[in-house]
Amino acid sequence: MIKRKWSLLLLLTVLCCGAIAQPKKYEATWESLDTRPVPEWFGQAKFGIFIHWGPYSVPAFSPAGTYTEWYQFWWQSRSIFGNNKPDKNAIPNFQDKVYGEESSYYDFGKLFKAELYDPTEWAQLFKEAGAKYVILTSKHHDGYTLWPNKQAQDARHFKWNAQEVGPRRDLLAPYMKAIREAGLKAGLYYSLYEWYHPWYQIASDQFVTKHYHPQFKDLVTKYAPDLIYADGEWEKDDSYWKSAELLQWLFNESPCKDYVTVNDRWFNGCRHKHGGYYTTEYMREEMNLPKVWEEIRGLGLSFGYNRDEDLADYATAQELVLMLCDIVSMGGNLCLNVGPASDGKIPVIQQQRLMEIGKWLKVNGEAIYGTTKYRTSWQWSKGNRKFKLRKDGDSYTTADYILHQTVDQQPGKAVKQAFFTQKGNKVFAILPKWPGKTMKITEVDATKVKSVSLLGVQGKLKWKKSGKNIVVTMPTYDPNWKLPTEAYTLKIQL
Repeated sequence: MIKRKWSLLLLLTVLCCGAIAQPKKYEATWESLDTRPVPEWFGQAKFGIFIHWGPYSVPAFSPAGTYTEWYQFWWQSRSIFGNNKPDKNAIPNFQDKVYGEESSYYDFGKLFKAELYDPTEWAQLFKEAGAKYVILTSKHHDGYTLWPNKQAQDARHFKWNAQEVGPRRDLLAPYMKAIREAGLKAGLYYSLYEWYHPWYQIASDQFVTKHYHPQFKDLVTKYAPDLIYADGEWEKDDSYWKSAELLQWLFNESPCKDYVTVNDRWFNGCRHKHGGYYTTEYMREEMNLPKVWEEIRGLGLSFGYNRDEDLADYATAQELVLMLCDIVSMGGNLCLNVGPASDGKIPVIQQQRLMEIGKWLKVNGEAIYGTTKYRTSWQWSKGNRKFKLRKDGDSYTTADYILHQTVDQQPGKAVKQAFFTQKGNKVFAILPKWPGKTMKITEVDATKVKSVSLLGVQGKLKWKKSGKNIVVTMPTYDPNWKLPTEAYTLKIQL
């Protein structure tokens, strides 16, 4: 009898625990959807890679300072925005001159061959760069899909996907496989809207019910991505997009429901309010946000490959590393975009920049990956801390902003002498430049410090208390250390 009671008690315990362990079911309301936490891996990753690649990679042209992936819109709308006061007729004139007056944007689908596409090569490059996740454009605003999809040609009445036009094969399946085999998270970008889709242009609900929703479900069901970067939401609110209904399906029924990460671009007014992690772009929006967030930007000022960009338009390795440190010190991730050529090769200058970031992270990654915000993001020198990030008339912040805030001090302005991150009982002070014989750290309580070391160099550094601060004696610099020179990291053990 006692054994039967214990058996019954055990059964009830298992049933109760099973009920508790059941995953939460989400409703099609933003109040419910917003309770879903951003998966932990995303906030720990800190550095990712964005990839813009499609038919727009064929002309690969837009005035330097503008987005090449917007080529179709610049051409057909005869409008443009960006940096450097671009000519609104630049794209129409280029198209007529190079491809002829009778040409169509849709001709680029046939010319988009991806003949040198090697996703394993991509994955190894991104891994060497120190990235932890990758996001590829499965469909941009032109509507062309990199996977076989019947919705891509519904109201157009012509084929508009990589399986049937251009490469003549699925480009996403080998990408997903290669990225995951490299040990990275595989994400997909997806544009809600399409500039010139017939149903979208007439604001028909067919675009949502027969195109957007079923196409999105097809993408997710086939590839079960680790991350979905939505975009193109800004023209309509959720009464049109019905994205809450779609995310209910994603979180409750999809094959990646238990682990997928999403962003905050699901309807007009959604950003920094609803969805998953928050997003910023070329620092046009508020940063240092109260939730896990991510800044996206290109190595130049375009996401798609732009043949009009020169070396001066590309961010230097120093700018990119300091930018990464700045963003991570504010609790964010940097997702840095590469734009492959139409053949699938990543331009050498882009490869070189990624490898330089990777070399720095191999030495200093402990101060980046898995860290959290410290009680303050920066240590400032004396001076004015207000900076104008963009020139009048520009849309995007150029990468040299971070030099003005660190190593290229402007008259009367302060500079960030150190970026701070934290991991448990360790605080990292990332120094934009070698400080000389000593470095005074004013943002760490001297009474709690146990030791100080320099990442990449063996042994402890000498330090002393100076009031509530510490003064670290820097070692005599030894070129044999082979330390990356973009920034140096002091590891402060508390």
